[in-house]
Amino acid sequence: MITAIDTNILLDIFGADAKFGPDSAQAVRRCLAEGTVVACPVVWTEAAVGFSNEAAFLTAMHTLGIEFSEMSKPVALSAGDAWRQYRASGGKRNRVAADFLIGAHAATQCERLLTRDRGFYRSHFKGLVIIDPSKQADQ
Repeated sequence: MITAIDTNILLDIFGADAKFGPDSAQAVRRCLAEGTVVACPVVWTEAAVGFSNEAAFLTAMHTLGIEFSEMSKPVALSAGDAWRQYRASGGKRNRVAADFLIGAHAATQCERLLTRDRGFYRSHFKGLVIIDPSKQADQ
């Protein structure tokens, strides 16, 4: 089982978020027990910003057990299609290409996505299995 992880889950854990951190950490542990947890380049970049240097970030990701996962050309094209459809249906610019890249990566190269942003991904990536640690009933 390959689980893609969204940036919000990593920020919950790395920032020791009192509300979401414990549930997010538990969800990562569960996903790791069931297979591999990967972060696409977008998530990798967004999470790395919070660290003072590359070594600290890489150590944190290694400690969590999160692996880097490249994106294929079909992922990028799928993300572009999803974003185009979103904008054509009246979607606002508050959603950026990065969100669509994360969703397309999870939908194309993984089996599920660990995120707290389930509404967005369910709306734009039909069939993508979402694990939301803040909604235990959904799991």
